[in-house]
This record gives sequence, structure tokens and C-alpha cells, in this order.
Amino acid sequence: MVTLLRAAELRELETRYAVVRPPLMERAGKAAAELAIRLLGKRRGRVLVCAGPGNNGGDARVMARLLAQQGIAVVIVAPGEAIPGGDYGLVVDGLFGIGLARPVTGPYAGLVARINAFAGPVLALDVPSGIDGDTGRVMGTAVRATHTISFIGGKPGLYTLDGPDHCGEVTVDDLGLSLHGFPGALLALDDFRACLKPRERNSHKGSYGSLAVIGGASGMTGAALLAARAGLKLGAGRVFAGLLQTLAVDPVQPELMLRSPGDALAQATALVVGPGMGDSDAAVDIIRRVASADFPLLLDADALNLLAAHPVLASQIARRSAATVVTPHPAEAARLLATSTDAIQADRVAAALELAHRFKADVALKGCGTVVAHPDGSWRINTSGNPGLASGGSGDVLSGITGALLAQGWPAAAALCGAVHLHGAAADALVASGAGPIGIAAGELIPVARTLLNRLIGRDD
Repeated sequence: MVTLLRAAELRELETRYAVVRPPLMERAGKAAAELAIRLLGKRRGRVLVCAGPGNNGGDARVMARLLAQQGIAVVIVAPGEAIPGGDYGLVVDGLFGIGLARPVTGPYAGLVARINAFAGPVLALDVPSGIDGDTGRVMGTAVRATHTISFIGGKPGLYTLDGPDHCGEVTVDDLGLSLHGFPGALLALDDFRACLKPRERNSHKGSYGSLAVIGGASGMTGAALLAARAGLKLGAGRVFAGLLQTLAVDPVQPELMLRSPGDALAQATALVVGPGMGDSDAAVDIIRRVASADFPLLLDADALNLLAAHPVLASQIARRSAATVVTPHPAEAARLLATSTDAIQADRVAAALELAHRFKADVALKGCGTVVAHPDGSWRINTSGNPGLASGGSGDVLSGITGALLAQGWPAAAALCGAVHLHGAAADALVASGAGPIGIAAGELIPVARTLLNRLIGRDD
């Protein structure tokens, strides 16, 4: 498990280990030097080390000293100094670490621009300078590294918002410290491994639950059908699509049972509510009815907008005793928290945790580096996925995958983590096959996610 540390947590650790031997700065410099040597390979060209005035610059200077001791030519420059000409095999960004509190400007911005103009490998120490380590925001301007080595633990900003576009390949070195009890980590197989069990031969469709997907108002039935199709192909025993717009059959997936919302609700052991539901009085009544359901409930899309518009309904959802899952994109999260999308994106981890607390729910705040937060205060950042997921209906497929796992009895936290991983991994598999990231349609994710789930369980379909 890769532990993720926010700045306050890291400062506490640095204080705790202030007198450790060798000192943390020496350890960080050594780890960075070892990675630099690997990146140089047999070329062993000169290394340009850009060192700032703080601890990050101190790490860089230790690294430079250790590289020089290995016979590697090193040039150290500080902001405002001219960069000596010639070729470099590696550029090292040691300007700013996690302590950056204001936008990068002046000579620092100029040096960032020079680093970004370098055509070869760029190694950032701890975080690329200009990236907020907690949030992934660009502070004015930021280094675009090909590699980042993060010390002690990972930094959430490396994996969400703008971080992934700036950090390149990330290596985490714990510097020999033991990390226990921190709430944040990268989402990993261990977050849902216990649920990956082969099916018993002596089973039937009732063994795998009944998922109801409620939504699909006039002109928006596709959203509900995508979620329902995902629910069916990811293993729910029966799937009922409770559509506000009546349809006789889904010609693509005739196995789906199309019902009225009320009839679908009566059959369910797990619920997905919201895809394409609209904001009609009938939709409001559906939220009111499902709030008292004594089985797992996932709320997405229009259901979340209705909660934002009707505080009484939101309070009813927050008082549920059964598991609740919410899967907003940033604009929906902003409506739920009565703030702006920019404010949500400014600290995605904090926003997800606030939603989990407010609704006593397991939350997936979608976007680059989806943040999964749980009511107990723990949180994860997902690293699977790519820009191919930025297409209409992708979120509906995620809801259906999650609903399928809930219907099969997975605990809500595991179901959400598993679904978020599979959803992203399906997009990655499509890109690897040459089908994307441009033009991936949401429905293409479903059979690939099914294949990946079966492989994880140990049985290919």
C-alpha cells in the first residue's frame, strides 16, 4: 500500500524523526541520487541540478554531492543564475517541495520555463515545483517532470487534478520510516481483494442479488440503460430498469427487465438512482421513497442535483441506516456543498471527505485521480483510467458497475473501490488495444470491465 501524506501529516513526521540518523535530508538525497543514476543509464551525461533555498533545495544539494562522488559531472544553479551551456543527460528540479504557499513568479518562473524546455528526462524531488502537494493545483506555473521521487510517502497532489500531467512516472521512497495509521493511500487491490471470490457451482440468479436502476426520463433513457447494462454484465443476478419513460424492451440487452420505477424498487436488493432521471415531481418522489430503503443505495447524476435542491431530502438520506454511496462529478459536488466547482477542485480530498461526513456515505469524487472517501475518514486516490473516460455516459457505467457489486453483497466501501478501479482499468485496457483514448464510448467499457473482474477472480470469461 502506498500511503498518501498531506502537508500537515508530513510535517508531524518530520518533527518526530528530526534527530534520526542518518538525517532525513541525507536519506532523501541518497534516494534521489540512486534514481538519477538509473535514469542516466550508460550515458552518464552531465546533471543540471536546480536547487531552491529551502529543504527541497537541501535535498537537491545532497543529491548533487553524492552524484559527484560517483564521478558524475554536476552543475548546480539557483534561481536568477545563468544556466551554463552544453548538453545535460538529466535535469533535476529541486526548487520547491510541499512548503510552497504562493504562486511561482519572477526568476523562479523563469527557471521553471527553462526546465520545461529541456528535451531530456526531468526528475522532480518530492513534487514538481509549482504543484501543490496536497491538492494537485498549479501555483502559477509548474515543472513538467518525466519522473518524480516522493519522499516518506506519496503526496495526494501527484495523483489528482493537475498533478498527473506534471509528475510523470512516480517513485515513492519511505526513507526507511515506518508509516502506520494514516487515513490516505492509493487505491489498491487490497481495498477489495476479500470480495474477489469464485462463484459456487451450486448457485442461481437469486444468489447474486437484484439490482434496480431507476431513472431514464424522456430523452434520457440511454443513461439508465447504460447503468443497467453495466449492472447485468458485472454480475448482478437480475437487473430491473425502472424507467420514467416507458420502453417495451432494450433491444441491445433484452435480458434487462424494464419496469416502472415503483415496480423496480419493489424487486430490488440494491439500488442505483439518478441516471437520466431529470428533476420532475415524479423524480423528487422517487428520492423520497428510496431514502427509507433498508438495502444499499447509490445516488448519482440527477439524484444528486435533487438532493442539493431539496435539503429535507438530503437530511433524510444522511439519516439512512443502510449503506449509501454517492458518485458526483465536481459540479454535482459543488451543488451538494453549496460552493463552486473551482472550490471543489481546489481541494478534492477535502471535498470528498466533507461529502462522506455530511451524508454518512462512501463517496467517489470523479475526475482526474478519482477520490474515494469513506465515513470513517479514510480516503483513497485511484490511479487507473485515462482521458478516454471523458465521454458522455461514462459515469452511468461506473454507477452500474458499483450497483452490480453491491447487489452481489460486497460491502459499500469495497464495492466502490472495486468499481472505480475496474472502470479506469477498462479504459486503460482499451487504450492499450489501440481503441482510445480519443473516441472511447461509455458502452465499450462494460465488456472490458467484465473481463477484468473475471481475471481478478481467477476465471477468464
